[in-house]
Amino acid sequence: MACMTTGHTSRADANRRRILDVALAELLRDPDASMDQIARAAGVVRRTVYGHFPNREALISTLVDEAVAALSAAHTAGREGVEDPAEAVARSVLAVWEIADRYRLLVALAQRTVTMQGIRERLAPVREESVGLLRRGLDEGVFSSPLPAPALAYVHEQTLIAVLEAVNDGLLTAREAGRCAAVTVLTAAGVPASMATELVAKLND
Repeated sequence: MACMTTGHTSRADANRRRILDVALAELLRDPDASMDQIARAAGVVRRTVYGHFPNREALISTLVDEAVAALSAAHTAGREGVEDPAEAVARSVLAVWEIADRYRLLVALAQRTVTMQGIRERLAPVREESVGLLRRGLDEGVFSSPLPAPALAYVHEQTLIAVLEAVNDGLLTAREAGRCAAVTVLTAAGVPASMATELVAKLND
């Protein structure tokens, strides 16, 4: 009996994962995608989707939570063990770009089902880490900006969103975007463009 239960649970988990993965792709293609569309794309009946998620908001909330967790993990992993603030910032931007699809989902949904305020609250721990890193860079003279660290962190956040939108609008290739975003964020923090370009090229080899 236990084996049957385990098999049923693992099948249910696999179904849930598939629904989430398909929903991510569908919502990136169409942020207004319905539960019916997601069920069809996942190759399951509506009842199966509703069995895992009582409504569209619950499904989207789960995706947003996963995206925020992935973003936070990438941000932390990118700067872990790195002493130089400029290298830490560059590494974290490049790491975040590796999960750009999940980040794009946050941006696409920000003005829709999930409020921007809700996403900003979920991202508060990531922002606090960024502010601490930027403050250290400003104190050490690695960065130079008329903005205090919290405001500079906000500028960096908006820069990443703008680069994502440039990719979505076909103004920049996805392949170039991570490198360009890292250089842009560093120059916004006052790192000379030549130094920023050289650092990111070295990290991107």
